[in-house]
Amino acid sequence: MIDAIFLDRDGTLNVERADYVKSIAELVLLPGALAALKALSALAVPIILVTNQSVIGRGIVDQATVDAIHAHLRTQARASGGRIDAIYVCPHHPDAHCHCRKPQPGLLLAAAADFQLDLTRCIFVGDSLTDYAAAQAAGCQPVLVRTGRQAQQLEQLADRDPNVILMNDLRAVAAWLGGLGQESAGSQRFGPSER
Repeated sequence: MIDAIFLDRDGTLNVERADYVKSIAELVLLPGALAALKALSALAVPIILVTNQSVIGRGIVDQATVDAIHAHLRTQARASGGRIDAIYVCPHHPDAHCHCRKPQPGLLLAAAADFQLDLTRCIFVGDSLTDYAAAQAAGCQPVLVRTGRQAQQLEQLADRDPNVILMNDLRAVAAWLGGLGQESAGSQRFGPSER
């Protein structure tokens, strides 16, 4: 049984941009991302987005802009029959050396406290080595997807570590999790709805 599904944003749900997602218009979802969210929403667990957004700490956009982007993402998910139950954001510049910026586990630990989760029973779906490291640091099972800019590095990681679960995209993850026989709860909501 799985207690929760953590999802990275850029490169996992939407196209990762070298110049950051700075507006709703620049949030381009990956093919099948909404269908995957719908499939994941049938599982009886919270779906929690955890994302580094140094675009705030760098002074490129403000918190309100990122909040609007995330509100739009949640609206799209709901309109497609999916859900995102909470969003945890690290707004800090990389030089801040905070505890929440992945690869640090701070966002996962905060969500675990809020939702009363056993992180060893959670999975974290991401597209980067920092997602992998954050999952490992928190005790989650990392599941990596090839849809981000670090696909080649993830292939090399999977070659070195036979315990790495590497899949093509979030659709493949949703199909795999559905095949694990997790009990269905329709579109039930879990825990804090806003974060």
